[in-house]
Amino acid sequence: MKYLISAGGTGGHIYPAISIINTIRKNDKSHEILFIGTTTRMEKDIIPQLGIKYIGLDIIGLSKNPLKLVEALYYNLKSYKKSLKIIKDFNPDITIGVGGYVTAPVCLASHKLNVPILLHEQNSIPGKANKMLSKYATVVCLSMENSKKYFSTNNCVYTGNPRGEEILTYPKANKKDYGLNENKKLVLITTGSLGAETVNEKIKEMLKNFNETSYEILFVTGKKTYEYFKDCTKKGVKVVDYLEDMPKVLKITDLIVSRAGATTISEITSLGIPSILIPSPYVANNHQYVNAKDLEDHNACVLIEENHLDPNELLKEINNILNDKEKYDKLKKGAQKLGVSNSATRIYQEILKIVK
Repeated sequence: MKYLISAGGTGGHIYPAISIINTIRKNDKSHEILFIGTTTRMEKDIIPQLGIKYIGLDIIGLSKNPLKLVEALYYNLKSYKKSLKIIKDFNPDITIGVGGYVTAPVCLASHKLNVPILLHEQNSIPGKANKMLSKYATVVCLSMENSKKYFSTNNCVYTGNPRGEEILTYPKANKKDYGLNENKKLVLITTGSLGAETVNEKIKEMLKNFNETSYEILFVTGKKTYEYFKDCTKKGVKVVDYLEDMPKVLKITDLIVSRAGATTISEITSLGIPSILIPSPYVANNHQYVNAKDLEDHNACVLIEENHLDPNELLKEINNILNDKEKYDKLKKGAQKLGVSNSATRIYQEILKIVK
């Protein structure tokens, strides 16, 4: 079967797409996959390295600036025409859109050529592309059930985020590889692959007062801010810029302090990790706050808004969770209830329904 997959821009779109691809590869031995992304964003490097045929589109996102909007519309039209040719040549059985503005011309061209479309939405509040494309899709797969209210169509199916299933397949990391004590609990603090300077500043202040012996902290600063925060290392605190094997480390994590991106949410709920979530206020529609609020409403996390983040209170909250078994277990069970352990399989089943 031939699968056309499109996603781009951020890891929040790309890694769920890869999880879907891995499930296709596992279940369909005669598969043929073509991935359409941009010529400038991170997917152009990640996808070809996985041995997946890749075509990039010269495209930019829509803007409120009139001049930039005209430029964006020009590139979108150009990408739409190129997509028509690609689809005619490849002749896919299905098009799978996993988010990002690059999916718009690809899915519109697919609709024009009568290729059935499956969309996957990662966040509580859907992106502009998915909201617009949903009326052309056979099915829209949702990571969170409460997203249905944002779509005007009745073709939404709750599947969860495919990363939630894939992370279960990773082995556990070895604490010794990170210089960590196997007999102590682990608190993982991460603010994204690039890092969030404002939050990292508060973490740095918090760590000055850290003198616990029952647990250790692994602080992932992000690549952009590592040089400034690497001196946070002290007894019981390990500082790194990035974790290549984050899924393996999550499997040995007792508590995570993190942003509230869709992929992170799917992974920690699937694994049942108690969390303190500090949603980024700088994302479209403030969707990270909505992501985190959904967990908080289900007793699955402690939510702290960035403008209310206090270093001393954060340390106190970490200690409260780790030292209060009843609270810890409540957060763990809340996360487990929201986790979807077969999300990628659910999406693959929807693909089969559409094609058959």
